[in-house]
Amino acid sequence: MTTSIEAPAPPRAAEGRALAPDLARGAMLLAIAFAHAPLFVTDVHRGPAVLNAITDVFHFLFVGNHARPMFSFLFGYALVQLLNRQLDRSGGDWVGARKLLRRRGWWLMAIGLTHVVLLVPIDILAPYGLAAVLLTGLLRRGDRALLWTAGLTLVPATAFVAAGMWFPLSNGISTFTKGSAAAGDQGFWALLTERLTVWPISLAAGTLIVVPGVVLGMWAARRRYLDEPARHRRLLARVAVITTAVSVAGSLPVALVQVGAWAEPSAAALWAAAAAQPLAGYAGGIGMAAVVALVAIRAGRRRDRLTTMVESLGRRSMSLYLFQSIAFVVLFYPYGLGLQDDLGLFGATLLGAGTWLVSLLLADLMRRVGYRGPAEILLRRLAYR
Repeated sequence: MTTSIEAPAPPRAAEGRALAPDLARGAMLLAIAFAHAPLFVTDVHRGPAVLNAITDVFHFLFVGNHARPMFSFLFGYALVQLLNRQLDRSGGDWVGARKLLRRRGWWLMAIGLTHVVLLVPIDILAPYGLAAVLLTGLLRRGDRALLWTAGLTLVPATAFVAAGMWFPLSNGISTFTKGSAAAGDQGFWALLTERLTVWPISLAAGTLIVVPGVVLGMWAARRRYLDEPARHRRLLARVAVITTAVSVAGSLPVALVQVGAWAEPSAAALWAAAAAQPLAGYAGGIGMAAVVALVAIRAGRRRDRLTTMVESLGRRSMSLYLFQSIAFVVLFYPYGLGLQDDLGLFGATLLGAGTWLVSLLLADLMRRVGYRGPAEILLRRLAYR
């Protein structure tokens, strides 16, 4: 088996750090807050029915199964950036760079497990850590290997998510209820036992789901689409328009089923709708990254306060992602403020947006005092020993 690089090495940035990837990570945290906050309420139907229905459609079209693909795409993109930086520092030491990336992946898994044990059952760090361990070797392979891996894993990943969506919809259950992270009346120790029991399964499933996006992010990073968005403006614009249209079209059928506008679809139609949603999600996640890259072109020319704040948030995305979990525990769980029984879908989504705004202020404060972010500092110290 050859270990030679089949594709030409990507060009290095002349200087500085690209704006678009950090802006995308900052925007991604808003999508994650939207996606996760409703999972912490016990009844998504509480509150104004009309607002809940509108919010439900919004989630399906622009949030559900879109936040994770965007994160996975950006994670794969960052792996190539990390590899390039390490190769530059080490004079091309591939073995050392590979060990570093895999060690970083193992520690991400450890941080993710700690996240599950101490905070919430929803975790995206451990699956990305395992994906880094498993996929780092692909960084030495050519584009064909990347695209084949993305295509082959897209089939089981889509089928898995589709099955998880089809089951609640076919039984008249909200998908938010099916994926609930609400504590109910359980105490901490009961919740901990339940989380540890399902964590290995969640880790395996979560890793499968993110692999296509991670590999496509690797492929995109070789072409520096987010590092040099002005150079690729036309392509990014086409990608943004096409993937957004595909995302909305593919997500609309299942959204209509969930809100009751499409009553009693046939079994085949329901399965097709459930399968179209995750496929649309992968397209939508990549489209979101393309949109942010286009925004970064103008934002980079005239930096304003908001651009700087979102960029700061993106640079500290892991720390502020963990902050979201802390905030949701405090706000929703019975041993916190206990809002899980008071809010529905619309209220929880608003609270998610508010949590993101607070994280934006915290990131800006850390920037002002020159603080990298606790989770980023910890991971760097562990990975670089």
